[in-house]
Amino acid sequence: MKILVTGGTGYIGSHTVVELQLQGFEVVIVDNLSNSSEEIIGQVENITGMRPVLEVFDLADREKTADFFKRNADIQGVIHFAAYKAVGESVEKPLEYYRNNLVSLMNILESMKENQIPYIVFSSSCTVYGQPDELPVSEKAPIKKAESPYGNTKQISEEILQDTIK
Repeated sequence: MKILVTGGTGYIGSHTVVELQLQGFEVVIVDNLSNSSEEIIGQVENITGMRPVLEVFDLADREKTADFFKRNADIQGVIHFAAYKAVGESVEKPLEYYRNNLVSLMNILESMKENQIPYIVFSSSCTVYGQPDELPVSEKAPIKKAESPYGNTKQISEEILQDTIK
């Protein structure tokens, strides 16, 4: 089974790639390397003995995303980690966060639909719960107003996913 891991050269993404490869999955990574380095691919290969395919481009680019999915029609699932993630920076650069985090998700979902890819794992964030009423936070906690553009992108992303999978 071939799996796309977006943001697969980041910390969580690269560890996920290692585990997927060790379980026998074929992995392809799309990453724009804005928060990571291509050197990670060699480190993954050293651990697993397999070099994952890496394509470097921005998933917010609709044409490149659509082209990637057409060339990789055998992808059966997506694990989506690619997102800007710094709360403070999101306050300083909100439009960059909205463009990157939301447009990339929509491009992925559109391409998945066009190519009949049924499975997605989305990396959300505890920020969707705002200031929680109690700790630890469970998924049963009420979602409150986000306190940053980053948190808001994760809330909106979850809404997009819910509306899309209906």
